Amino acid sequence: MDTYQRPRAAILDQRLSEPRRFLQVVAGPRQVGKTTLVQQVIESRKEPTFFHSADEPTLQDASWIRTHWETARVQTKVQGSAAILVLDEIQKIPDWAGTVKQLWDEDTRRRVPLRVVILGSAPLLVARGLTEILAGRFEILHLPHWSPGEMRKAFGWPVDKSIFFGGYPGAAPLAADETRWTRYIRDSLIETRDLLLLSRIDKPALLSRLFELGCHYSGQILPYTKMLGQLADAGNTTTLAHYLDLLAGAGMMTGLQKYSAETVRVRASSPKLQVFNTALTGALGEKTFAEAKKDVVLWGRLVESVVGAHLANLAASDFCKLLYWRQENFEVDFVVQRGKKITAIEVKSPGPEKSFRDTLSGMARFSKLYPKAKCLLVGGDGIALDDFLTQPPELFLGSS
Repeated sequence: MDTYQRPRAAILDQRLSEPRRFLQVVAGPRQVGKTTLVQQVIESRKEPTFFHSADEPTLQDASWIRTHWETARVQTKVQGSAAILVLDEIQKIPDWAGTVKQLWDEDTRRRVPLRVVILGSAPLLVARGLTEILAGRFEILHLPHWSPGEMRKAFGWPVDKSIFFGGYPGAAPLAADETRWTRYIRDSLIETRDLLLLSRIDKPALLSRLFELGCHYSGQILPYTKMLGQLADAGNTTTLAHYLDLLAGAGMMTGLQKYSAETVRVRASSPKLQVFNTALTGALGEKTFAEAKKDVVLWGRLVESVVGAHLANLAASDFCKLLYWRQENFEVDFVVQRGKKITAIEVKSPGPEKSFRDTLSGMARFSKLYPKAKCLLVGGDGIALDDFLTQPPELFLGSS
């Protein structure tokens, strides 16, 4: 694990080698290795580097940014060459974006060649300040959850282990002790308090219950009316849709919309709930890894959910857009839009819930309606699940 470097490290390294143009923002969900990746990159470079984290016991303010920024500026002048300043957990500083904008613009006017890297644990928290204040001054490097292929390279995990235990690198060594692993995921990673910093949330308990509901129903279409029936004090569909957007922005769970040529119909559809990391479903379930594998119906749902999580992380990285499709009793698990290319994906998983005939009839109806779409079957007699989850997605979804 210590020697494994995620592919996006090379992208950041290349950007830091270019002339100073933009702030580099590394954003992604909690515990996906943002700090580790940045440290790996800066440790391999020759410039003076300064790494500071706002995640400290004492409350920080804008003066914390100014102090560390000025120290890096002085070092740049002393060395007569560029230095790199890294500010971690930046969203915890009040008005961080305004302070960074002022300092960055000062360096631009004075031609100070200081490179700056900003890290944020919740994409929406970072993006809010970026889009409102720092427009035109940054590039985002989105760091998604770890894929089954990365877990194999780093930890030697087979795909079936990733289906249940997901892709949190920090939790991987605990998988041998499932009780300890479950406690860690529940106590340390299933956490919605960070979202309370984003905007006013009138019902934080509802946000937590919605997230738990989404974990239990991951990979399934759940109408808002059914959610309202299962969630006490749920308010209305507008509240639930807003909370789903917040959870998606935090990289926890999303509600996929139905594919349609009519945008209005897409937004009005019932969401298909989908976690970004199947560790969340495994930890909230009542069965062990071995028990889950023996439960054909449960394992089938987990297989579909891991494919959905894999695609959802690609979509979060702007590789594609992810939806689902349903018409009457016909359904396609996932619809991927990549540029003008449309790919319908059906997951053939074990279990009696969806027969192979149902799978083919859904794909046949979709193909009739959208004859230019590409259709893929994952699992069964189609593309091997192992290959689809571990090989480069361009092999199956095409180049942009």
